[in-house]
Amino acid sequence: MSSFPIDPARECIDVVTRGRRSGRDHRVEIWFGVIDGRICLLSGNGPGADWFRNALHDENVRVIVDDQEFLGRAQEVTDPDERRRVGSVMRAKYPWEGDPSIGLTFDAWCDDVPALWISRVE
Repeated sequence: MSSFPIDPARECIDVVTRGRRSGRDHRVEIWFGVIDGRICLLSGNGPGADWFRNALHDENVRVIVDDQEFLGRAQEVTDPDERRRVGSVMRAKYPWEGDPSIGLTFDAWCDDVPALWISRVE
């Protein structure tokens, strides 16, 4: 597998998952980090977020950046050390105040919510 040719300073990417019930494509614009050539994402709405559940159901995803599209394979970040790494990258890239409307603090977003790796597939 190779790295994604994406500028890590870019603010957002689009990720397309296949609906676990509908079978239809679902596209979400999302903040991201890059670690060792893989994309990392945080599910601020927790494990129930549709895009997150779809990616766990069908690991084959697409990453869209401007007019470029890449195939990827999604996998939940389960190793505690890797999860801390993801949180550190996201904390440095996206300092914000959290989202009180859903009870999400910045620290919880960085450290506690589910995280996902996307590895590029050629």
